[in-house]
Amino acid sequence: MGGMSSQKVAVLGAGKIGEALLSGMIRAGWSPSDLMVTARRPGRGEALRERYGVEPVSNADAAKRADTLILTVKPQDMGTLLDELAPHVPADRLVISAAAGVPTSFFEERLPDNTPVVRVMPNTPVLVDEGMCVISAGSHAGDAHLARTEEIFQPVGKTLRVPESQQDAATALSGSGPAYFYFLVEAMTDAGILLGLPREKAHDLIVQAAIGAATMLRDSGEHPVKLREAVTSPAGTTINAIRELENHGVRAALIAAIEAARDRSRELGSGSGK
Repeated sequence: MGGMSSQKVAVLGAGKIGEALLSGMIRAGWSPSDLMVTARRPGRGEALRERYGVEPVSNADAAKRADTLILTVKPQDMGTLLDELAPHVPADRLVISAAAGVPTSFFEERLPDNTPVVRVMPNTPVLVDEGMCVISAGSHAGDAHLARTEEIFQPVGKTLRVPESQQDAATALSGSGPAYFYFLVEAMTDAGILLGLPREKAHDLIVQAAIGAATMLRDSGEHPVKLREAVTSPAGTTINAIRELENHGVRAALIAAIEAARDRSRELGSGSGK
């Protein structure tokens, strides 16, 4: 782990994503004795202690003792949490936010001057170590802070650095992205039932097609057009299906949908939609 082993990390508001991070860090070699958690319900903190050997503490305690604070509470609860933390956070703490849509400036205004803040947008496949965590530095965070953030989030998937101005776009593609695939699988499963397959069989066929396609996209390095063309033979079944997708404007629908997600992310971030 290099110099990380002595770093203390606290996960504040440890829900599903927070727990996935704890589990990932421990599997990657962090010592549970260097990890702290806070939870609204005392029973939750105790459950995490039993499961992982991490220490449940108060928010103020975490702020005083941990080198890195990971804030995983809901966006609407963030203001209250920061009011509680601000008196106790020394300016050299790294503060990582995993709350969708909340800009780093929101934290910088409420914490001591020069506090390094890194904003992370994880998606739910972190629960199966296939997440994408999109990382942006606030105005006082440097390379070392980004590297520490990557070290914490890498055990649960991939990480990608973007300028904060691209976070709303990343949220629309990556944060919401898994839902678009679930929606497609659901629709394709219905199609299978229409064609006479039992639901379970249709589901298994589609899910494996999705996993196979995703793996080929990742491992072959080929452009998706080239991979699609390899399946699309002259006058065959696939080109007939593709023609219908184009007739129904599926490409345009996806572009419009992702644009709508980006617009909503912007609204939430500016506080108007909270």
